[in-house]
Amino acid sequence: MKLAMLIIDMQKLFIDPYRDRMDVNRACEHINYVAGMLREAGHPIIRIRDVEEKDAGEERLAEIPEIVAASSDLQIEKVHSNAFWETNLEAILREHAPDLVIVSGYAAQYCVLATYNGAVERGFRAVLLQGGILSEHADAVTAAYRDRNLISHPVVRAAVNSNP
Repeated sequence: MKLAMLIIDMQKLFIDPYRDRMDVNRACEHINYVAGMLREAGHPIIRIRDVEEKDAGEERLAEIPEIVAASSDLQIEKVHSNAFWETNLEAILREHAPDLVIVSGYAAQYCVLATYNGAVERGFRAVLLQGGILSEHADAVTAAYRDRNLISHPVVRAAVNSNP
């Protein structure tokens, strides 16, 4: 099974003001664990960064240090909630032709769901990474999980191990 993973907006500008309301370390553990598995098996990791607030400065727009990055990761910058709008995300995914797109990151009620829905609208099978999405509102994460397809890291491990 071909997989791709999206890591959306895990940036200091968005995460730092709400750290006291979110379990950032736990979400990053899930994201980093799954991303590591996928990298090791040669599946693409696409890190998406919101640059709409350019005036915030490069340091604040940077990813939080808890996210493990690799030189093999693909990177996209966006200015809309849906990471497919006015970016080359769709072209990248079409090139890699994943059977499943794993969506993770911040914020559950905005960019994560907009991008998840954007993937589905474009014919990709999308799932949210269980434990791997964040919001400053706990009920937004609960609602996202309730109404969308999920995948847990043990299922990702099984899918990766089932590839010949």
